[in-house]
Amino acid sequence: MAGVSLSPLSSAPHSCLQLHRRIFLRPLRISASSSFTSTPNSNPKVVVTRERGKNGKLIDALAKHGITCLELPLIEHKQGPDLDRLSSVLSADNAFDWIVITSPEAGSVFLKAWKVAEKPPHVRIAVVGAGTESKIKDAVKSSKQSLNVAFAPSKATGKDLASELPKIRNTKCTVLYPASAKASTEIEEGLSNRGFQVTRLNTYTTVPVHHVDQMVLKEALSVPVVAVASPSAVCAWIDLIPGSEQWSNSVACIGETTAATAKRLGLRNVYYPTQPGLDGWVQSILEALSAHGD
Repeated sequence: MAGVSLSPLSSAPHSCLQLHRRIFLRPLRISASSSFTSTPNSNPKVVVTRERGKNGKLIDALAKHGITCLELPLIEHKQGPDLDRLSSVLSADNAFDWIVITSPEAGSVFLKAWKVAEKPPHVRIAVVGAGTESKIKDAVKSSKQSLNVAFAPSKATGKDLASELPKIRNTKCTVLYPASAKASTEIEEGLSNRGFQVTRLNTYTTVPVHHVDQMVLKEALSVPVVAVASPSAVCAWIDLIPGSEQWSNSVACIGETTAATAKRLGLRNVYYPTQPGLDGWVQSILEALSAHGD
């Protein structure tokens, strides 16, 4: 997978500002909660940008290749407008034929509601991505309830899930889709066009972090590769850098959807795996580093 070089879009920063508020900078405070995962003179090669506490697996995977990371969380998750409805919907007598989970965060939100539902139903789950599948299967091992990861599309994208999800009954097949408020309508529209009856609940949303340490950001701008796991993280990064035309290092995306946002907003040297997931993401990062000469 070669990097994709694009001409910068002069309007890119403004495009992200329409989606996110500006992230404010503050002086670095050295403390136990500092964003550094590297030590002085460790020469980090990759900036990891997921929500604080959720970068560990990627950091560990890259450490096996001798790669040191700099942690700069760009996003955080907040409660969505439909979160309070999720457990009651799961407790209803009319169980859904499918529950569609498209990200690890959506999986976490669903699992919490599922555990507090009064009468959790037998759950047949369709997932997008190995990370989401792993989270659900881990929950199965630690629970006596019935969770069945019964479907994953041939390619880990919402579009492929919508076109390939099998119908359980000849009549309208029912789907519960607990999603991010910022997720596109691709899945419910694709399923509805095939005759599925879809209930979407916007259970969480993603926002930029409120503050970023200025010294950490200054170092991050010189690191060869920035690893991003969502379109929201791409936009948060765009809001921080002085301009895509002035920053030309590499972006390693977890999957095609995130990469498409990076390219659309004018970032150059964009890498991503054909199959989303940790292993593919690591390989894309290694390729980006190799192209950079590291």
